[in-house]
Amino acid sequence: MKKYFKTLLLLLVVFCLAAPLAAQMPATCYRLTLSDKNNSPYSIDNPSAYLSERALAKRARFNIPITEQDFPVNPQYVQQVQGVDSRIRVLCSCKWLNTLTIYCPDSTKLPQLSALPFVTDILPVANYDLDSLAPMPAAPEPEYSPMMTNSFRDSVVPYDYGFGAAQIAIHNGQLLHNEGFRGEGMLIAMFDAGWQGVDTDYFFQNLTAGGQLLGTRDLIPFRNNVFEGHYHGTICASTMSALTESQLVGTAPQANFFFIRSEEPESEQLIEEDFWAQAAVIADSIGADVINSSLGYTDFPDFPQHTSTYEDMDGVSSIASLAATLLAQKGVIVCISAGNEGGNPWHYIGHPADAYDVLAVGAADIFGEVAYFSSRGPSYDGRVKPDITSVGVNTACVYPGDYLNVASGTSLAGPVAAGLCACLWQALPEASSLQVMQYIRENGSCYDNPNDSLGYGIPDFYAAYTQHVGIPERTDITLSVFPNPCTDILQIANGDLQIERVELYDASGKLVRCHRNAGDYLMRIAVNDLPGGLYIGKARFHNGGNKTFKVFKL
Repeated sequence: MKKYFKTLLLLLVVFCLAAPLAAQMPATCYRLTLSDKNNSPYSIDNPSAYLSERALAKRARFNIPITEQDFPVNPQYVQQVQGVDSRIRVLCSCKWLNTLTIYCPDSTKLPQLSALPFVTDILPVANYDLDSLAPMPAAPEPEYSPMMTNSFRDSVVPYDYGFGAAQIAIHNGQLLHNEGFRGEGMLIAMFDAGWQGVDTDYFFQNLTAGGQLLGTRDLIPFRNNVFEGHYHGTICASTMSALTESQLVGTAPQANFFFIRSEEPESEQLIEEDFWAQAAVIADSIGADVINSSLGYTDFPDFPQHTSTYEDMDGVSSIASLAATLLAQKGVIVCISAGNEGGNPWHYIGHPADAYDVLAVGAADIFGEVAYFSSRGPSYDGRVKPDITSVGVNTACVYPGDYLNVASGTSLAGPVAAGLCACLWQALPEASSLQVMQYIRENGSCYDNPNDSLGYGIPDFYAAYTQHVGIPERTDITLSVFPNPCTDILQIANGDLQIERVELYDASGKLVRCHRNAGDYLMRIAVNDLPGGLYIGKARFHNGGNKTFKVFKL
């Protein structure tokens, strides 16, 4: 089943109102697998005919070869397919897998299509009635509940993050922002069901008026405006793009964005995996650095001709999963929500979270506890899934009409992480997409002992940065921190006066103290007003290095 990995507050509304498009009807849409790209008008010598300048620059930068796989589907083959019947319409294609997905309402034409010498397989994928189908209505208005702020501001925190403070602090994302890495120059492509309100609402002015929204594509054949039809993409985008201090600042507030609707919000049919695969090709062709997809597929109740099992979650049984793997290998960081099946009989991740070389993102709260609904791993072939975990419980986000509220689901965890992926890659421009994703896994909270709930855990994006940028932790200095456990005053010896400041973070990653040294040989930090529990301290030195320690407050 296709899932919106979104707010639990909205799940009941969606499932009650989502109506199948002609469920149980005979198939009218088909995926044609083609044999080759012989006599293609495209060539390796002229890649600008099918890849943007930005995409070509990335290929050159990381020595990613351009091959025949990058050629679009042969237009001569497309013409011959359309020539079988005047009612045949091409809906989408995936050049990497050489597939063509068509609308063919007359099933008697299938033998003629199968007889074409370049057609090797025909698979039914949907039962749309595109000849009579009217545009779908707008999504219902959500209900809202009061929020509580968790904002903080400090000399080393660049923004007042407002309600989004905890969901970025758990990853030390504010420290990455403080180093100047906020997504500038990075391009994030989103695959989703609609971005209602983004084109008009105040919270998204940095995208629209500020020029950070570089474009949109609507792949659904009976829709033509990504800003209508649904707001799932809206709430997801806000976790990355928002830039309204004291209310909500996202994880990549300076990044550029491109919206691609690959999801039909009122139907669950196999063709949506075809649209996802085409979206992946588009993201590569425009030179996207990161993609966020809060979509996933397990079975398709509106298209019972196709069924899936857990055994299919192997990374290769789905066109979307295959496309996700190829997208990552072509130089894109791929963040995919793991799914919301953890509390359901299915239990496991779906497509394309099972893909290779991607970051499947599970959901936790701001204290790092996994959400009961977060889909579990491993993939059927035994790989660690999810790869990482981010905040997907009561995640601060924006709904249409400039309503600031919370939502829950791996849909929210995915973009929170995706925004920080963009910032980290901005900070480490010489690393490849595959290297950056591995750095993120390696800095997960349980990298040494991954599990099927959190994967490699909640990543520290700032640690991933310092580990690879030449600002390592100081190993030549032994910090003397006492008493530990402490009650009222935490003391840190600073005999050589090398410590510039000491930061103290609670278990959720929130900065609770920043004590600057005033030339004291013994730094004293009052902690009497802090709740009991484990805290992470970081001593920062004048030469740019740092050293981390743990302290327990009674």
